[in-house]
Amino acid sequence: MSLDDQAEELASALGVDKQEVKSKLETLAEYNVPMDEAAQSVRREYGDGGSGSTVISEKQISEITPDDGNVSTTVRVLSVGKRSIQYNGERHVIFEGELADETEKISYTAWEDFGLEAGETLAIGNAGVREWEGNPELNLGESTDIERVETELSVPYDIGGESTLETLEPGDRGVTVEVTVIECESKTIDGRDGETEILSGVLGDETARLPFTDWEPRPAVAEGNSIRIEDTFVREFRGAPSVNISEFSTVTELEHSISVAKSAPRKQIGDAVASGGLFDVEVVGNIVAVRDGSGLIERCPECGRVIQNGQCRAHGEVDGEDDLRVKAILDDGTGTLTAVLDKELTAEIYGGGLDKAREHARDAMNREVVADAIRQSIVGREYRVRGSLSVDEYGANLDATAFESYEVDPAEQATVLLTEVQS
Repeated sequence: MSLDDQAEELASALGVDKQEVKSKLETLAEYNVPMDEAAQSVRREYGDGGSGSTVISEKQISEITPDDGNVSTTVRVLSVGKRSIQYNGERHVIFEGELADETEKISYTAWEDFGLEAGETLAIGNAGVREWEGNPELNLGESTDIERVETELSVPYDIGGESTLETLEPGDRGVTVEVTVIECESKTIDGRDGETEILSGVLGDETARLPFTDWEPRPAVAEGNSIRIEDTFVREFRGAPSVNISEFSTVTELEHSISVAKSAPRKQIGDAVASGGLFDVEVVGNIVAVRDGSGLIERCPECGRVIQNGQCRAHGEVDGEDDLRVKAILDDGTGTLTAVLDKELTAEIYGGGLDKAREHARDAMNREVVADAIRQSIVGREYRVRGSLSVDEYGANLDATAFESYEVDPAEQATVLLTEVQS
C-alpha cells in the first residue's frame, strides 16, 4: 500500500484531514520508521490505538511484495541477530535475521524484543512490509502479534544462520561463520561517539576471503587465529560483502584450524562484473589495450592521487612523487574490465623498478616510453589476474594482487569445452 493510500485510509478511519495525516506519515517516513509503526503512531496521536478497519492479508512469503502494507504469515525463524542503530537521534537496539516458509525466505527487523529463537515456528499477524535493497522485508513492531506454533514448519533452508564466506551477501544478518584471521590491524576512526578503536582486515575459510571490521576489538580477533563468530551482519564495502562484528557478536577462539582457500574463485568477466563487486576473484582474458595513465606516473604526496602537469585535483600545484602503475583492459569475450597493477606487479612485467623507468624516460626525454614498452610486452597476450573487483558508474576495476601469463592446460581446456557442450 502506498503512503498516499495509507493516509487516505487512516484519515477516513480517524475522521481527520487526509493531507494532515499524510504530512505526519511523510515526516515519520523520513526517519525510516516502518509504515505500520508510523500508522500506529498517528492513531495514538489522535487517541485511537486500535487497528481500524484495515484488513490484513494472510500470505506465503513468496507472495509478499514491497507494495504490501501489512501482512500475516506463518514462518520458521532461520536466524536471530541483535544490533544497535541510531534512530531519531537515539541509540536503539533492534533484532534482525531471516524467516522462511516452504516457498521462500525473507529478512526481518524486529523493533521490539519478541524473544525470537532460531528454529521456532511463528504465526505472525500484522507485520509491516518495506523495501530493503530491492526486496521486501518484514518489520515487527508493537502492533505485530506473535504466536508460537507447536507444529514445526518444514522449510528447505538451514536453521541457525551458519554460513560460509562464499555465500554471504550484503544485507545478511544474524550470521555465524568459522574462519581464520588472515590479516588484522588496529585503526582509530571518527565514529558516532567520537574517536573509536576498531580492528579491520581479512578473514578466510575454505570457500573465500572477505574483509571484516570488529567494532568492539576482541583479543581473539588476531592474525593467525581460527575463530567462530556468531551474530554478525554483512555490509557492502567497495561493491563486495564485508563481515561486521558488532558489540552483540560472540567471538570464540577455536581449538582446531580453519583451512583457507589458496586460490580465488574463477569467474568469467561478464559474470564477475554483473555481481557488482567481489573481494577476491580470478579471471582470465586477453590484454587488448593499456590505458593512458600507465607506466611512469606522478602522485600527489598529500593524497596519493595521480597528478597531471604538477597539478593535483585536491591540493593544486605539488611536487609529485614518481610511481609505477599499469591500467590494462582485459577481455574474455563475455565482458571487459580494467586490471590495475601496483608498483611491484608493474616492475615485474616491465623488467625493472623506478630507477630503470626514470633512466629510460631520461634517455628518451619522454616519460611515455615506459608505458609504450609495457604495451609492447603485454598487449595481445592472455593473462590470469587475481584481485579485488569494484564496479561503479565509471566501470569495472580489478585491483590486482597477481598477474601471470596464462598457458592453457590441455586437460583443463578439454574439461571446459566438454562442460560447454553438455550445457
